[in-house]
Amino acid sequence: MPGKYHLLEVYLKSLPLEEKQERLSFQSIEAIIKSKLPESAGELSWWEHETEGNHRNTRAWANAGWQVDEVNFREKWVRFKRAR
Repeated sequence: MPGKYHLLEVYLKSLPLEEKQERLSFQSIEAIIKSKLPESAGELSWWEHETEGNHRNTRAWANAGWQVDEVNFREKWVRFKRAR
């Protein structure tokens, strides 16, 4: 059964290969996943590129071939970049 962040994975996979970066507001991510981000999304550790353990959020963008490039907590957005 796909997890909560599966829809984010699908979204990132659907982007054209020419797109090397994608900046999304936290609100946009919530619209994509049809759910609120957890309180812990306000901390850098939630966004760090870790694909082991119980971190379904990071596996979603890693499985799609993306990684987090920058997070702006004041303006509430994240920029993903294609992983090499």
